[in-house]
Amino acid sequence: MPCLRAGTYSIQNSHFVRPLMKYFTISPANTPEHHGLPWPKLIKGTLIKRYKRFMADVLLSSSGEIVTAHCPNSGSMKTCCDPGRPVYISESSNPARRLRYTWELIEMPTSLVGVNTSVPNRLVKESVLNGVIPEFREYETVRAEVPCGSDSRLDLMLERLNNRCFIEIKNCTLIEGTTACFPDAITARGLKHLVMLQELVGSGDRAVIFFLVQRSDATEFKPADHIDPQYGRELRSAIANGVEVFCYDVTISLANIALNKRIPVVL
Repeated sequence: MPCLRAGTYSIQNSHFVRPLMKYFTISPANTPEHHGLPWPKLIKGTLIKRYKRFMADVLLSSSGEIVTAHCPNSGSMKTCCDPGRPVYISESSNPARRLRYTWELIEMPTSLVGVNTSVPNRLVKESVLNGVIPEFREYETVRAEVPCGSDSRLDLMLERLNNRCFIEIKNCTLIEGTTACFPDAITARGLKHLVMLQELVGSGDRAVIFFLVQRSDATEFKPADHIDPQYGRELRSAIANGVEVFCYDVTISLANIALNKRIPVVL
């Protein structure tokens, strides 16, 4: 397992000011035994409806009880929130929570789909730490949730000597045919991240936009120009200005979710 090094450092340039940031070491080589992230204990049910963005009513298979689960996804969830589909929720023992259950997965006709948007960041970070992603094995340390400017953050910063790589991770669940698309709703925040990444490239750093497809039935990725044409234009501009784009799918089961393979990006 990756270890927390007893060290801190500071970042100071025109974009970042953050003293005493803890960092993790990255394994130097791929680890074949890496199995991704395990799901919490899952409870099967049937989706009745999703509403108010963050709530979903679920009919439990075991008892016939209808419960309301937290939906940890702010997007439109097109192609992964059909009423009547099998879903899997987890249960929290935290008495302070307003909703006891969390919606984790939905079973669509061609794939299980992870709907929890906290999973991509954790999965990509763990995969980087375990040396699973070849493109990032050259780095030695990783820092999560790096402040950017006065009111924003980027998901990861990798570093080796004076070389830095900033990564912004996006959750992708929308699929049309076998094409994964992002975003599934207009995203001003996503647009802002693309601008930040271009500024970092301009200052001499490496910058990556990383799309994590939380399903296994996509063969390629495209920006969703029909949903947010401005994002598609800015993504193409970012690539032209030196921002790298990665898209990976996953292997996904009721036991765990793991990074699988890099899929083509079509612009």
